[in-house]
Amino acid sequence: MITPFTKYAGFGRRALALVVNILWIFFLCWLVYGSCELKNDMILHEWQTADSLKRLGEAFLIYNVPTAFLVILFWMSYGATPGKLLLDCEIVDAQTGEPITLKQALLRYVGYYLSALFMFSGFLWIIWDKRKQGWHDKIAGTVVIMHDEATISLQQLESYFR
Repeated sequence: MITPFTKYAGFGRRALALVVNILWIFFLCWLVYGSCELKNDMILHEWQTADSLKRLGEAFLIYNVPTAFLVILFWMSYGATPGKLLLDCEIVDAQTGEPITLKQALLRYVGYYLSALFMFSGFLWIIWDKRKQGWHDKIAGTVVIMHDEATISLQQLESYFR
């Protein structure tokens, strides 16, 4: 439930959660694929050819489709990725505070790419937004909240439910 006492996760907390997520995803890639390399020689020396662009596209799919699946699975199962869970955050519906739907999760994931398009301005938007929403949150109708109930006094909670 979204209340006047709901605390939204800010840019710093969410950026730290992203770092944690990158680390566990990289580690998982390393376990599954060996070293998570995308053929550095191809990228550095042969990037101009159409064949290397095709291989780069294939590598993008090989690494990003499983990652997308895992991230969306975490969002649907736990309401957060491991980084957000570690920092006591949860992704919820912006209107109701309920868990997000599959449609919202898919929109949010696609929204990540849109948020990154213009020099990551969609992520930087979190700094100025009243509810700390990035463009991906606005597209999906989600917010990231903190589970820090200890900062709300019992009197405040009691007055809200009267």
